[in-house]
Order: sequence, then C-alpha cells, then structure tokens
Amino acid sequence: MIQTPYYLIDKQKLLRNMEIIARVREQSGAKALLALKCFATWSVFDLMRQYMDGTTSSSLYEVRLGREKFGGETHAYSVAWADHEIDEAVSHADKIIFNTVGQLERFADRAEGIARGIRLNPGISSSSFDLADPARPFSRLGEWNAARVEPVLDRISGFMIHNNCENDDFELFSRMLDVIEERFGPLLSEVDWISLGGGIHFTGEDYPLDAFCDRLKRFSDRFGVQVYLEPGEAAITRSTTLEVTVLDTLYNGKHLAIVDSSIEAHMLDLLIYRESAKVAPNAGEHEIMVCGKSCLAGDVFGTFRFPDALKPGDRVSIEDAAGYTMVKKNWFNGVRMPSIAIREPDGSVRTVREFTYADFEASLS
Repeated sequence: MIQTPYYLIDKQKLLRNMEIIARVREQSGAKALLALKCFATWSVFDLMRQYMDGTTSSSLYEVRLGREKFGGETHAYSVAWADHEIDEAVSHADKIIFNTVGQLERFADRAEGIARGIRLNPGISSSSFDLADPARPFSRLGEWNAARVEPVLDRISGFMIHNNCENDDFELFSRMLDVIEERFGPLLSEVDWISLGGGIHFTGEDYPLDAFCDRLKRFSDRFGVQVYLEPGEAAITRSTTLEVTVLDTLYNGKHLAIVDSSIEAHMLDLLIYRESAKVAPNAGEHEIMVCGKSCLAGDVFGTFRFPDALKPGDRVSIEDAAGYTMVKKNWFNGVRMPSIAIREPDGSVRTVREFTYADFEASLS
C-alpha cells in the first residue's frame, strides 16, 4: 500500500481522452497542444505525446519543460516576457506568442529565428468567474483593438485567442467563434496559424464531436490557417484521483472526517473558486463532511454520502484531481505533499515521485 496522500493517475482513463483528441485532430485538421499550466506531470508524457502535437506554456520554465520532456511543437506564451528570459524562451520554442504589440516590438528582433504571434482578446468569454475571465473589464490579456495590430502584421505569422473556460456548450463556443470571425476577420486572413486556446470541454460526455470538428474545419478553410487547440483539463479530465486516509472523526451538529490532505495545499482551485470536490458514487445513508488537516477553517473538500460511517484508517478517493492540482500544490502548514503514482493499463501501480522533509526544507531558506 502506498502511503497517502497521493495523486493516482490512471493511464487507461487518460487514454480515453487521448483517443478523443486524436479523433478531433484527424477529423478537423486541428493540432492539439497540452496546456502545461493545467497539467505538467511529465511521467505520463510518454503516452500523451503519441496523441498530441506538443505543448503550450505560460512561462519560461514551462517552455523548457515542454521542450525537454514532451517534444513536438513547443509554443511559448507569457503575459509579459522579461529581458533576462526572452533569449532562453526563444531557444526552447518553435513559436512565441506576445501578449501585446508593445512586447512584440520590444522583443521581435530577438525572436526573429522562430514564428511569432500575438494574443487577441475578443472581449467575450464563457467564464462565469470574474477571477478567470480573460474578457473582464480592463483585462490585460491580449490586444482587443484590431487597428493596433494591423501595422505589425508583417512581423507575425499567427494569433492566439483564449476565451473559453470549462466550456462544455458547443453552441456557445460556435457563437463566440462567429463573433471572433466578425471582429478580427481581416486580421485572421493575413496569418498562417491561429490557436483557439483551451477551456473547450470537448472530451466531456455527449459532446457533439462531429459538429465541433466541422466548425473547426470551416474556420480553418475560411481563413486558410492551421488551427491549434490547447487542451488542459480536457486532456486529463477524470483520469486522476487524490487518495487520502481518514485520521479522525467528530460530530459538531454534522458528522466530520478529517483526512491527511488539504485543499489549500493539494487542490487549491477548490478553495479559489469555492467549489466542492467530487467523490463517487456519493451515495449512502451517512452524510459526512470531509475536511483537510490544515489549520485553515475553510479547508473542506465537501459533504458527501457514504454507505458506512467513516472511521480512522478508512481510505477516500477524491475524483478528478489532475487539473490545476499538481501544478499548484504547496507546502502550506508543512502538510506532507502528496506523492505521484501511476496505474498502468495492466493494473499495476508505481510511485514516480515522493516528497520529503528535504523538499520542504529546500523550498525555503
């Protein structure tokens, strides 16, 4: 038995997503780049690179990781590149995407050896969270004024547009693409490639893949461009659990179970977006609030139903624990960081990384 807590990546479940991505690539002609900001656990890149074209990044370190651990096409994007990092970023990348015209003008000459692009902001998005909405008022994410971009078209070959967020509504995706075509059409016709970013939940159940592929192909054909998708959550959804153990139980008007993990440290997005974790099958006569072990009062995974009352030593599997977890884990309270384990298609499980006190100590000074 592996000591909890640990993230357990199931390659067979991951393969399901990869096969859908492969179908979209073949049917639509789009290329697919793994968004490392969501998932960067390189121990499963051996599987993923067979079904995806490369990676896209948000920082210098992600660019380097993509080049060294994944291979294929490596796209480098950052909200703002610094003078001291631009040369190294270019050395690892096939394409570099600048957030603004100002950044392009500042660094274009130092990036002339690779393809260059600019991020466009269409002013619309599918996000229901202001925190994650790239089209929020006064957004710093990309150029929204086509007139500012026109004078530098001779210095770029493509655009990146990222305005979807956990969007499982194909019709909404298509309508927003209509707006993008109308707003930026003259610009799009002048370049060779366009990335439509991530946040499109096309690996979800019952997503209309044929219609999605047809829409991508029509967009590509209309403007004569190579389309890129940047799946993050879509690539790894439902592939991973966070395995935890009950340490204590109590009753304070509600039954509580404290486990050897923490949302603050190990599933931070739940805290940021005030969402509940997922436990399956979440059925039974015992309703129990599962809580983390940090001192944060709101360190709560959620309230779930179990067939039996939980007791110390019981194991609980937190579902859908791959996206924005391992890339955000931290040492808050000095809580032990989860190990990372992989379940192979034959059912065998191996630990690929453990974190110790030495890692905690080394993270500080």
